[in-house]
Amino acid sequence: MQRARCYLLGERAVVLELDPPVSLVSQQRIWGLSERLKSNPQIVETIPGMNNLTLVLANPQQTALDAIERLQRWWEESEAMLPVSRQVAIPVIYGGAAGPDLEEVARHSQMTPQQVVELHASVDYVVYFIGFQPGFPYLGGLDARLHTPRRAEPRLVVPAGSVAIGGSQTGIYPLATPGGWQLIGRSDIPLFNPQHEPPTLLRPGDSIRFVPQKEGVC
Repeated sequence: MQRARCYLLGERAVVLELDPPVSLVSQQRIWGLSERLKSNPQIVETIPGMNNLTLVLANPQQTALDAIERLQRWWEESEAMLPVSRQVAIPVIYGGAAGPDLEEVARHSQMTPQQVVELHASVDYVVYFIGFQPGFPYLGGLDARLHTPRRAEPRLVVPAGSVAIGGSQTGIYPLATPGGWQLIGRSDIPLFNPQHEPPTLLRPGDSIRFVPQKEGVC
């Protein structure tokens, strides 16, 4: 079992944070513990992240220090949860104006752009959690050969739908925002719609496959 540390976050929350590495097995246990604690009357909200879990407390003045000790124990007793996994295909136009950093990722990986596309689109990724933006999926499963550092200078605006690589992860920007990940493509699939229930297309545990498209097809 990975070692975990628990600590206070601000005035209302406690955090359980696991030592690296990130793994699907540990993430499944985080999902399981998060689901179990949703019914606890002393907890307002459970927020699973990548290798961590944040609990927002109902009465932090009385329970915060005790919650740290209990959270450690809950983690040791936790069990994995295997959510219903949907297979979701994400059509992507790679390179060009849609993916201006594809060439840089190819140079860093010592591949051709086409090899990067083929490798990136050959994997079934798992949604570990949704965060950063509404609907932004942090995906596990990026091939180590494609791990690429973030840009030295983040862009002021990353277009919505951009498919990107940041370090050891890949993801999709649901909304236009500043960002420093390497942009390799773009999809027209909407990941967030506040008029829908639920408003996000993807959810933890979903399996994602990127499908290369030609211009005008996505």
